[in-house]
Amino acid sequence: MNTSIRSRALTGTALALAVSTVLTACGGEDSSSGTKAAGTASATPAAAVKDPLVATFDGGLYILDGESLKLTRTIELSGFNRVNPAGDEDHVVVSTDTGFRVLDATGQALTDIEYKGAKPGHVVRHAGKTVLFTDGTGAVNVFDPADLSGGKKPEGRTYTSAEAHHGVAIELANGELLSTLGTEEERTGALVLDEKNKEITRNEKCPGVHGEAAARNEAIAVGCEDGVLIYQDGKFTKVDAPDDYGRIGNQAGSDASPILLGDYKTDKEAELERPTRISLIDTEKKKLRLVDLGTSYSFRSLARGPEGEALVLGTDGAIHVIDQNSGEVERKIPAVGTWQEPLDWQQARPTLFVRDDTAYVSDPSGKALHAIDLETGKKITSVALPQSTNELSGVVTGS
Repeated sequence: MNTSIRSRALTGTALALAVSTVLTACGGEDSSSGTKAAGTASATPAAAVKDPLVATFDGGLYILDGESLKLTRTIELSGFNRVNPAGDEDHVVVSTDTGFRVLDATGQALTDIEYKGAKPGHVVRHAGKTVLFTDGTGAVNVFDPADLSGGKKPEGRTYTSAEAHHGVAIELANGELLSTLGTEEERTGALVLDEKNKEITRNEKCPGVHGEAAARNEAIAVGCEDGVLIYQDGKFTKVDAPDDYGRIGNQAGSDASPILLGDYKTDKEAELERPTRISLIDTEKKKLRLVDLGTSYSFRSLARGPEGEALVLGTDGAIHVIDQNSGEVERKIPAVGTWQEPLDWQQARPTLFVRDDTAYVSDPSGKALHAIDLETGKKITSVALPQSTNELSGVVTGS
């Protein structure tokens, strides 16, 4: 067995058993696809799941054991749902049609905790805090994920953007809050607030600002249509793309490295660009390097390994392991068959989710999910699921 899976499983189980009461969804029946439940909270106890994974499908959520990949529960939940780690060992944030809902993944149930609002967007974990950005209202909610354990909505910081937009926010260790600037028509940059929500500084030279990631020494980057904007030690620095239009809209960071992984697109007029190059952004040297993988990828293809290595799931079906310092593609780990990114971003495609040294890869066309050891490159286990999955996430502590 992969050792990191074993250690996480033992820790998650111990913590789960320490919880005196868990909430679970209303009744259901056992079947080959696990226990079915409706998407409403209830007081019926459920067995704890080891290091749970959560996958979305058309009509609900699958909860799986993170070690065996056994499907333990199916929760019915209509609409287009998205999932992100909440920041502790038990919970996952589910973005629904009505707002952000908190899923007790270990206890296999949706809780009563909800942050209502139209168009729930980015979920960011950093420095012990989780930040939710609601696009439809511009509302920012910050909370300590440890406070989710009580089953009640945590008390936390709030901020409302000047105008609603598709944005993102992150709270730094010193209490500063970085939040994007924009409107429904145009996004321009980011501002930073102190602990009392008083503006400290701003930069509006980041057209189309989208996504965020944190690197070592708390360098925070947001993507632009012409590079990236980095905030560190109280000031903004712009790193320009080598092309007039060089969009970096999705990023993945690691506390183990000062270098961020990003996508890279250059066709402003494309209905859907399928890029083959990725970007590596050095937040210390304030430089950007492009690496051509020879295969395309999607926004759900980016992740980081335990040593900070850049990981990209290509449409060739392989996980490309890239040395973040040199830009060299060190290995290609077979994961799924070849695939093509769909035109509609909400449509299912293979998704990469990494926890410690295990990569979890969904295969919608095969209705399967695979666990892969990043060290050996070998598949640990696989599972067949009743329906094709879309998004994939799980419990993750910390940033």
